[in-house]
Amino acid sequence: MPDSESNLESSDVDVINGTSVLSETKISDEKGSVEKRAVPQIGKDGYPDSIYINAAKIFQGLRTEKSSGKILLRYGDTSGSPTVAFKDEQSRRVSYELAFKTLKYQVLLEEVLVESKVYPSYSIPDELTSLLVVMLCDLQDRKFQNRKIFAEEEIVAEVQEVGNYLYSYETKLAAALARCRIKHDALSIEYFVPETISKQEQRTSALPICFWINTFKISLEDVIKDLEMKGFTKVESVSDFDHYTYAVDQHCRDVLVFPSSLKEELLNLDLSADCKLLLQDKSRSLAVHSARALLTEGADIIMAHLGSHLTIAHMSVLTNDSSSSIFVCGVKSSAKEEELMNSFSHMGCTNISLLHEDFTELRPTDPRLEKATVILLIPQCSELGAGNPMELILSEHGDADLLQDLFQGFVSEDKLRILAERQLNELLHALKFNKVQAIVYCTCSVYPEENELVVKKALESGVERDKARRYRLIPSIFSTCSDSESSTEMFFKIEPSEISSGCFLAVLEREKKASAKDILASAAAKALLDGIVEEKPKEEVKKPKVKQRRRKAAAGDSKPKAAKLPPRPAAAKAKAPVPKAAHKIQETHVCPICPKSPASKVQKNHAGSPKEKTVQERKAASDTPQETVQGKKATSDTPQETGQGKKAASDTPQKTGQGRKAASDTAQETGQGKKAASNMQQKNVP
Repeated sequence: MPDSESNLESSDVDVINGTSVLSETKISDEKGSVEKRAVPQIGKDGYPDSIYINAAKIFQGLRTEKSSGKILLRYGDTSGSPTVAFKDEQSRRVSYELAFKTLKYQVLLEEVLVESKVYPSYSIPDELTSLLVVMLCDLQDRKFQNRKIFAEEEIVAEVQEVGNYLYSYETKLAAALARCRIKHDALSIEYFVPETISKQEQRTSALPICFWINTFKISLEDVIKDLEMKGFTKVESVSDFDHYTYAVDQHCRDVLVFPSSLKEELLNLDLSADCKLLLQDKSRSLAVHSARALLTEGADIIMAHLGSHLTIAHMSVLTNDSSSSIFVCGVKSSAKEEELMNSFSHMGCTNISLLHEDFTELRPTDPRLEKATVILLIPQCSELGAGNPMELILSEHGDADLLQDLFQGFVSEDKLRILAERQLNELLHALKFNKVQAIVYCTCSVYPEENELVVKKALESGVERDKARRYRLIPSIFSTCSDSESSTEMFFKIEPSEISSGCFLAVLEREKKASAKDILASAAAKALLDGIVEEKPKEEVKKPKVKQRRRKAAAGDSKPKAAKLPPRPAAAKAKAPVPKAAHKIQETHVCPICPKSPASKVQKNHAGSPKEKTVQERKAASDTPQETVQGKKATSDTPQETGQGKKAASDTPQKTGQGRKAASDTAQETGQGKKAASNMQQKNVP
């Protein structure tokens, strides 16, 4: 079965051990060779007995139930979930792949067993029917050749019994397969693959693959040099791909994109074996880059799910230039913790802390998480938008029951509701962490129930403890949206296509406390300050004060010269404070000097007509009764108390503008002359 073989051989690589899960290919590491696990090549040697047993149990739970009128085989009791024990991660992956391949060809395999008269069999009980179908799938994949018996393999009696039974009927089985193909006019056995699976596999086989660069071990420049030495050519985009070509991803600059046809060759490069170039779905790179953009210097991040160790390692690489720590939830066993820490050590990651608790079991006030300001939440989802859903489910230890939904091409309403409720509970729990400032929520689902609706329900719940700073949606670093009012555009989405896997991304951030200046600026921008006195006129008032004070300092004792006259008759006393009041007015209001202003007349009268002077003195005396008596108080009150109103205020600067000359003229008019003025300064009479 060439097509099936190629599909399976394109499965992911065990990055830590530098080996493919489907072959014994080993790439040497000059700095330290990593021990290779003995896993046989699929399609050539068969599997160890434990793989067949585990695959049969998985298939028993995933297989398609048929209506009573179409049942060909009896599979025994399926009421309970079978217990599956895997030797290691690699055997787990191979077991699931064999089970899923059997599920793909279930209809054909059952028909072959019945057509060849191999089934029913009195020697094979119904409880072993799943094992019979799984081993037949592998047998026809190996062209009905005997499988290899591996050294140190644990022999399982049931596997040996079913295997020997099938080998005794291999000719009849091969003939029955040929008749089935003729009957259905099938050029290959791919004809029997369900349409939903066929389309998914065609898309997966054509979809460009993404590798992120582990900058702990190598730089982007060195990777490019290495690829060029191996004959690769850099192009601008995936539309320019032509076999040995690659492009830098448009969203993540540390991600390289290659044609899917180069997958096996890339996995066999030293770059992959040395954990310098790592294969992973692009959606996970988008998630960690979004979280890193929200992380401040010295702050920590919480990864709510264990998921794939590659996602954790990528987050560690991106935070290499800071003192941040990464807390990973859900590492249940010490053995798993040791396995992961060894993996991270091999990749150069040192800032990772593993927590045994599930995320929803963590207290928001946990002292270990005191510096955590960002939560990266990648919940289990239906994964139907992923480029290779089965690979993603297996690599992240997802719900294996989703493989059945993947086989059907859709998720049942009940399962979708369960997934959405779990996702909402996790997001609500994330909102309760008081010191956390941002949350990144990411899925590979195509259903709004797992995406937009979950986020909107969480935001509407109001579970945040800090009611003054609620969460809001903000654009991700990849989004071109700037309209914060449109929540539908705030989500970053990539629809599944022939050139990209699907991804949904939402970034939630706490509202920042606005300063008084920001509040006023925002209110002014919205025209909410109409009718309110603005600051600008006050600034204009204060500005002349500063100038006048400087003028006063430069003029010395000019003010006392005008105010400190010797005792005079009542009329003269009333006139003396006029320049003083005018001086105070000049500090408050700046007016242009007018030739026709009363100030000019005052100056003229001081030098000329006594009649006009007497009239002006009476007016000044009547207008400023408090000035003559109160001293400084009269000086401060004059601008508003003078009977001349606005005219007096505008005319007074002319008086003040005369400066020292006005004071000198006044002294002369009293009959004291220059000598009296000089004596006045020396005596300092108040």
